[in-house]
Amino acid sequence: MIKVLLVDDQNLVRQGVQALLDIADDIEVIGEARSGQEAIEMVPELNPDVVLLDMRMPGMSGLDVLHELSQSNQLPPTIILTTFDDEELILAGVKAGAKGYLLKDVPLEELVEGIKQVAEGKTIVRPQITERILESVEGLKNDFISFERPDPLTNRETEILRLMAGGYSNKEIANSIFVAEGTVKNHVSNILSKLGVRDRTRAVLKALELGLI
Repeated sequence: MIKVLLVDDQNLVRQGVQALLDIADDIEVIGEARSGQEAIEMVPELNPDVVLLDMRMPGMSGLDVLHELSQSNQLPPTIILTTFDDEELILAGVKAGAKGYLLKDVPLEELVEGIKQVAEGKTIVRPQITERILESVEGLKNDFISFERPDPLTNRETEILRLMAGGYSNKEIANSIFVAEGTVKNHVSNILSKLGVRDRTRAVLKALELGLI
């Protein structure tokens, strides 16, 4: 059973997401936080497997929550709940440690699948939002984005990077290209080094921004 914490100041949003997840067999909503401060207090107490986090809340924002939990090494796998108006916050949220993002009106199947992927250690990069995020990249000053071209990726590294963008785990990538999981881990390490980033999510965003995939 995947334990989920909802964090949103809007009652209707929380009720809507709760109603959807009540239908899912293997997901349980273990708590609802109405503010960023409540989320900070509830995460260590409830120890959720996945957090669904609104970014725009009065007082302590979702971004503040990500920063504070990350700094205290208490950040669970987190999905940003967003609208099309939140491109800059999504990018900042991913930089702060979020594993992906979903629209607040997402269908049940996509919501459940997204939660399962993040709970398994994968990331969510949704095509319908990615292009709009990247349109705002040039106006943002992020320490993980560099406009210098990285060292060239090999064909195999590019192939693996595309699979990473699809949210596939190392094991799934290994199975799909018929190599050992350890080989994939080595390729991923090389990709991160060449792109000058710390994790898979940043690698995918930077590769998309640079047109590598």
